[in-house]
Amino acid sequence: MHADPGSGPEGLLETVEATAALLVAMVRTARPRMRSFHVYGTSDPEGFAAMGIVETLVHTHDVIEDLPLTWNPPAEVCTKVLDRLFPDAPTSTDPWTTLLWSTGRAELPGRPRLTTWRWYGTPRG
Repeated sequence: MHADPGSGPEGLLETVEATAALLVAMVRTARPRMRSFHVYGTSDPEGFAAMGIVETLVHTHDVIEDLPLTWNPPAEVCTKVLDRLFPDAPTSTDPWTTLLWSTGRAELPGRPRLTTWRWYGTPRG
């Protein structure tokens, strides 16, 4: 699946939305105890859902960063993926900014901007 470059930012965002819908369908139909390979370690459906959400949120941010749009995803969603994939992320800062910081896209007061990062999708418990 790919976006037609001629469709501009709107077309790219439609592609992001379509891939997000595909992720939702896959996670909903996966057995909870299923495990699959990921370069950062085997993960479960919850981990893959969190990874997909991070990819969707941060790449949507990347697409609209230079457009005259204001967009902030729900704090609760950001908090959940931070808890699941970034266990060492600060919890006393704005969740969206913290997610952007955790993926090397923003600065947080008193913390250097990350130049390398990774998530931890291995199953918990």
